[in-house]
Order: sequence, then structure tokens, then C-alpha cells
Amino acid sequence: MVLDLIVLQTDDGFSVEIPSIKGCESWAHNEEDAISRTLEMFRFYIQAESNFKIKIDLARKEGYKKVYKIIFDK
Repeated sequence: MVLDLIVLQTDDGFSVEIPSIKGCESWAHNEEDAISRTLEMFRFYIQAESNFKIKIDLARKEGYKKVYKIIFDK
């Protein structure tokens, strides 16, 4: 399965969301923390174990926006 993960750089940090999962979003001062928090929430929503393997690939970058692809088997 493949889902989008959107990262927006703001004036005070980074906002990350998975648009296809309502409420699966977070914010942090750096991009890695914001992505990590969102993926932790994602694991909770799909009821996966903490060692559940997820691959993340950068699909494109548009100014202050990055779109990653989350690739996983469920």
C-alpha cells in the first residue's frame, strides 16, 4: 500500500500530515521529529506494532512543500 506524507515548512517549524488519514498530523521544530511523530500516529491508526516496517521515499519538492510516499504492507 502507498500513501502520501506531506511536509510543509513554516516560519516556526514543520507541519506533517497524511491526508488520507483524518487527524494524522503533527508539528515540530525540525522535519525529522515532525515526520517521526506522524509515523508514530500512523502506526497507532493502522494498529501496527512499533517494529512494523515502513519505507519512506521523497517523491517531489515544491518550494516549502515536500511530498513523500509511505510504502508498507498491511
